[in-house]
Amino acid sequence: MAREIVLDTETTGFDPLTGDRLVELAALEIEQFVPTGRSFHVYIDPCRDMPIEAERIHGLSAAFLRGKPRFEDESVVDRFLEFVGDAPIIAHNAAFDRGFVNWELQRCDRAEIPDSRWIDTLGLAKQRFPGMHNSLDALCKRFKISLSEREKHGALIDAKLLAAVYLELKGGRERRLELSSATASGAVTIAARVEYGARPRPLAPRSTEAERATHAAFIRDKVKGEALWDPFGLEGVLVEAGAEEKAA
Repeated sequence: MAREIVLDTETTGFDPLTGDRLVELAALEIEQFVPTGRSFHVYIDPCRDMPIEAERIHGLSAAFLRGKPRFEDESVVDRFLEFVGDAPIIAHNAAFDRGFVNWELQRCDRAEIPDSRWIDTLGLAKQRFPGMHNSLDALCKRFKISLSEREKHGALIDAKLLAAVYLELKGGRERRLELSSATASGAVTIAARVEYGARPRPLAPRSTEAERATHAAFIRDKVKGEALWDPFGLEGVLVEAGAEEKAA
């Protein structure tokens, strides 16, 4: 079963090479485009100031982040790498998140995550909607994905929104119809297609000869001439069908 990781970050700025750092990291596990409920989320002390422009976007102040674990702490980097494993990583404008994650990994002597493992939903959106505005917010509105839970940008809520956008970019509701409901273990199965043969004409009777004889006697003795179907000869049809079944 295809396991993928949807990832989002919040940072102090745009470029780790100029001193910007990660301040929030979230990863969400999906299988067959459906969230499994497993996630990784952490706030990170960047060990530097927080530019006011960045704080306006995500609402994370230097005071709030002070004392939070650092990326190089085992509780962050090792847990993150264990959670991600070798799964493909989905991000919106993946080059941005990849640059920060790999810079932090390199800084603490961990192997970088290669470019080949990253899936860029911005690129997918540009292929599907060329010339249109394809930010995460714009895609959520286009696909009618609710933004009501989000007041400011946050890595975890944006990862959840991105998972929903990714599903739509890969087929949306049509894709979801191919999946049955998840089992208790989180596994998802593909519904089997049922093939039907040609329907016989006329349909073979499902009643037994004895049942048809009993029914005919009931009509004759109890209902008599008051049966509404008498003009259509349905009693005779039943008897005739029984005779055909017996002859076959």
